[in-house]
Amino acid sequence: MSTLKIAVLDLNEGVKNEGMRCIREILQRIKTNQYTHLEWTEFEVRKSIQIPSLDFDIYISSGGPGSPLESKETSWEKAYFNWIGSVMDWNSNPNNIKKKYVFLICHSFQLACRYFEIAEVIKRKSTSFGVFPIHMLKHDDTVDPIFDGLQDPFYGVDSRDYQVVQPNKLRVHQMGGEILCIEKERPHVPLERAVMAIRFNPYMVGTQFHPEADAEGMSMYLLKEEKKQHVIEHHGLEKWESMIAHLNDPDKISLTNSQILPNFILQSISSILNPYSLS
Repeated sequence: MSTLKIAVLDLNEGVKNEGMRCIREILQRIKTNQYTHLEWTEFEVRKSIQIPSLDFDIYISSGGPGSPLESKETSWEKAYFNWIGSVMDWNSNPNNIKKKYVFLICHSFQLACRYFEIAEVIKRKSTSFGVFPIHMLKHDDTVDPIFDGLQDPFYGVDSRDYQVVQPNKLRVHQMGGEILCIEKERPHVPLERAVMAIRFNPYMVGTQFHPEADAEGMSMYLLKEEKKQHVIEHHGLEKWESMIAHLNDPDKISLTNSQILPNFILQSISSILNPYSLS
């Protein structure tokens, strides 16, 4: 069998986080249970400006701290945007039968929305932090295959100070993409609901939330006294208790973790091994 190579772009700028651990565990789970010929390499994007070549089959770009707006004109963002452009060029070339597949998470998703100029990326009035329902959008009466196995709404871990709003739907469609889901409805808040996922084209998809988050690891993280007190101080005891309850519900974060990113990886592998199945 062919070896599939995955590049993991780490945008955490050296900040310790749970996201990278979760991505590694999903990859290891797939390697152990479904596709043993899988290998991956990590790239430190923001501090070291490490950018993967086009020698990889699949790319997963992480979330990260800080503002997705203040990195404009920095060396690392220029290199990152050049990488997106190179992937787009590869995939648009009809001579390249095997395409490159990309999954963008949170901070990476916001950067891509800026790169493609398909929506506004703005600072939220307050931090979104917790486990929230996310609503799928149907297209031709179906939902995107990365959501296979999920109910509508499904639940995702959200941790962000910025948001993607006012999408240019015509431009998204011209790119061959679709807006996939939006945030929970808040009737008491007179604000536009943020975009929570976009398929930019058949080979590239991104989410505003963290589909890689796992319930067990997140629970252990939130049960640490230091983190518990931090959440209570900034978001209240009710928020902390709500997150623990949602994390312990098998139909919420555990289900999301088991479906979205694994679906993307396995569907990408299938298309790479059978390149004439998607054109």
